[in-house]
Amino acid sequence: MKIGFIGLGIMGKPMAKNLIKAGHELTVYNRSRAAVDEVVAFSQGRARAAETAADAAKGAELVLTMLPNSPHVKSVMLTDNKVADFMEKGAVFADMSSINPIASREIAAALAEKGIEMLDAPVSGGEPKAIDGTLSFMVGGKPEVFARVKPVLEAMGSSVVLCGEVGAGNVTKLCNQAIVAINIAAVSEALMLGKKAGVNPEAIYQAIRGGLAGSTVMDAKAPMIMDRNFTPGFRIDLHIKDLNNVFDAAKSVDAPMPLTAQVAEMMKILHADGKGQCDHSALALVYEKMANTEITRG
Repeated sequence: MKIGFIGLGIMGKPMAKNLIKAGHELTVYNRSRAAVDEVVAFSQGRARAAETAADAAKGAELVLTMLPNSPHVKSVMLTDNKVADFMEKGAVFADMSSINPIASREIAAALAEKGIEMLDAPVSGGEPKAIDGTLSFMVGGKPEVFARVKPVLEAMGSSVVLCGEVGAGNVTKLCNQAIVAINIAAVSEALMLGKKAGVNPEAIYQAIRGGLAGSTVMDAKAPMIMDRNFTPGFRIDLHIKDLNNVFDAAKSVDAPMPLTAQVAEMMKILHADGKGQCDHSALALVYEKMANTEITRG
């Protein structure tokens, strides 16, 4: 399939490479040219560089975006670059960014006037799963459009689930981000309890990971916490952005989010301490600051 791919950041770059591995033909655009050049060099002729976002959409059957937030997607598609003006009638736009579901629905409505179908298809899994092609896709849109695009998404992910109409993908992603945030905080809190009580956090982790308390989040983040490795797979600042979208959506439907709100405040502390570019496993640092103790394997 001929694909226009816009946004080659931490997640987008390995995702584009996996599409190339699967045999798709890409035209790629990113504000930083270095990422574009890397993907084109990797492609062995199956990808070309676009000079603008709009150029990436020309002749594409499918346009994919992987951008930071709602304003970026709306700007690229409808305002500054007006990518939609360069897409052909009958083409599909799939936004893999994590944005406000209200924005997804607004973009879909504008594209529908041009005869362009849309899916919102945010992902979960962070950089490691983006690299190995095992992301989870949460998708909103028409079933027949989803069926057309699903094989493409499966080249980048191991789970591709249709959650409902346009916007449902991002609602599901917001639920995911609330669960992940609370889970990381719970892991940090529990490991700190163990450390302060004189039990090796590594032993605690190994003992409970196979039981009811075990989770994918624990397996991904507990080792990072204990190794003092806060290299970003998913940055604190990006998680703050997602939680702000959570609160916007929650307010619109009157859904209570007290636990999520507490963790969001902890993330704001980290941002204020200059840790916003750290991985969200750095939530453990808030507990370490309060307890004056490091969570280590010893």
